[in-house]
Amino acid sequence: MAAWGPADALGRRILCGTEYGTVRYVGSVPPTAGIWLGVEWDDPQRGKHDGTYEGTQYFKCRHPRGGSFIRPNKANFGVDFLTAVKDRYGLNDEQHVQHGRESTVVFGKKTVEFVGMDSIAEKQSQLNQLVDISVRECAVSHAGQKEEISRTCANIRHINLSKNLISSWETVTAIASQVQNLETLIISENKMKFPSTSTSVSSVFSKLRILALNQTEVTWTEVLLCAPGWPALEELYLASNNITVLERPDNVLQTLKLLDLSDNQLLDGNQLHLIAHLPRLEQLILRNTGIASIHFPDAGFGYKTKMFPSLKHLAINDNKISQWSSINELDKLPSLRSLQCHNNPLMDTEKNPETLRQLIIAKISQLEVLNKCEILPVERKGAELDYRKIFGNDWLAAGGHWNPEKNKPSEEFLATHPRYPSLCCKYGAPEEGELKAQQPLTLKNQLLTLTIKCPEKPEQKPVEKKLPESMTIQRVKGLLYRLLKIPGSELKLSYISSKLEGKEVELDNDLKPLHFYSIENGDCVLVRW
Repeated sequence: MAAWGPADALGRRILCGTEYGTVRYVGSVPPTAGIWLGVEWDDPQRGKHDGTYEGTQYFKCRHPRGGSFIRPNKANFGVDFLTAVKDRYGLNDEQHVQHGRESTVVFGKKTVEFVGMDSIAEKQSQLNQLVDISVRECAVSHAGQKEEISRTCANIRHINLSKNLISSWETVTAIASQVQNLETLIISENKMKFPSTSTSVSSVFSKLRILALNQTEVTWTEVLLCAPGWPALEELYLASNNITVLERPDNVLQTLKLLDLSDNQLLDGNQLHLIAHLPRLEQLILRNTGIASIHFPDAGFGYKTKMFPSLKHLAINDNKISQWSSINELDKLPSLRSLQCHNNPLMDTEKNPETLRQLIIAKISQLEVLNKCEILPVERKGAELDYRKIFGNDWLAAGGHWNPEKNKPSEEFLATHPRYPSLCCKYGAPEEGELKAQQPLTLKNQLLTLTIKCPEKPEQKPVEKKLPESMTIQRVKGLLYRLLKIPGSELKLSYISSKLEGKEVELDNDLKPLHFYSIENGDCVLVRW
């Protein structure tokens, strides 16, 4: 264990059994004799009071029962980095592999198993080959002797230091300064003090590409103060840090490709405007950030925003988005290809999840993946055609017309359906006759009259069948199994549209209904087995 002294202990992270805490007071607590440590526990259930004992306040706690006093000999102040590495990988001179710890480790691309390495020289050689090191939950609290890490582990590139006893960013810098080619650094779950003023830029993190600071209590201001020292950073993870407000990064984080702000309750959606000009940002994760709306005020409907120019992947699941206007706004992002938006109040506006999915696809033109599920061209076409029909009567009522000279839909309609004009350009404007066919549905006009053929079995005569458009492919196969006396599980279905001659579309998803594939009356279903 690291040595401690009364002055040194204040602010240090400690372990007591399995409980983590921070030392907030060192000194006497009358009427008892001797030195006590006043500790604020990470888990307030472990505490007894708020730092006030017998009417005297010795320290402050965030939680009214988050603190208590312990004797110094009960506190584990942790070990240095190299001791933890040797313990973790069974490379301490005086011990074999610890029971329950990893006995294998990856050196470059090779996995090496440690079996009875007796000579110190051999162990030293193995330490020198370590590339990827994890000392998670190993009570690391300090760097150790100067230059010892660089002498012993010269080839480290990736370090996982999560959930240790690191008290300050200074300690992280002291460790990293001895690792010449550090690319990945995970220091999540360490409650640390970060610099409150700008620090002199050094080359310690000059090659760092990935940095995880989840649950470290870092603020966005502190991130920006440290960021000049991260000139090559590509991925930054800042989940669960009570970050509420953002500031515009000035000449920092310009290389960033991924930013995770999950589980921080942001003040509002406008905070995003402050990080909207990171030129290379491709992935933004905003899960559970309390966002209720998204708006890009610099661009009108039908135009692309200058914000988030490179953003391809956006995650806004578990938020408070309730209006379709926020989904409309996402179509303004010039590079958006993938969206996750589960668990928003908006999702409750449609009972059928399939309809909801189709509406989102129709509203965001360049989307290729929605909620981790690929959008195939046939699905996009079906979604856009359905959207054009469903809102066709609203379009006519708002001043829309198939004749371009008379087509003057209201601003209100265009604000609600900004993609409608482009869908009319793509597929043609809906005509009144076409929309009249969309009268309130009865079972009769939900039925599709389809011709069923078996192209590889000419002796089997074509059959005409009326099927509900809501029938799933799986149920269609079950029906054909009975009708044609063939095993349903081995069937391969496709169809040829009466309007698009020669183009065959596979019915390849058993869980989808017929209308998903835009099958219409008079189309021909082909059956193979």
